[in-house]
Amino acid sequence: METVLDARAIQELLPHRYPFLLVDRIVELVPRERIVGIKQVSMGEPFFQGHFPGAPVMPGVLVIEALAQVGAILALREIADRDQKLVLFSGINNARFRRPVFPGDTLILEVTALRVGSRVQRMRGEAKVDGKLVAEAEIMSVVADRDSALNA
Repeated sequence: METVLDARAIQELLPHRYPFLLVDRIVELVPRERIVGIKQVSMGEPFFQGHFPGAPVMPGVLVIEALAQVGAILALREIADRDQKLVLFSGINNARFRRPVFPGDTLILEVTALRVGSRVQRMRGEAKVDGKLVAEAEIMSVVADRDSALNA
């Protein structure tokens, strides 16, 4: 898969950093419509120390967070003053977890825009490993001014 945005370009868009940046690269991007990201899940991920020792499984909530981060990239690319904004999670609907995600898996994160506005976003995400659905959800978020969100 060809890289559309690498780790450096992702970090220019998202404020997340290790250990909470859950997107390694973007491989497809249709502005305001669709985006596909990749997360290489490694045994070195800090959450595997406690989830679960001897039987590591990526927490489902972090799979959803990875989808939300990919969706935030799609939204932030359309905002001129994006360095002054934060995309904040505001809701999750119809989340389903179909299969566990293990160290060594390549997580394919596909997000489709249902509504992309200047303030409110609604997207549908699907996470897959080896072409098999592992999680899906409808994700809502709001775009907030960074200063007012941090001082609230």
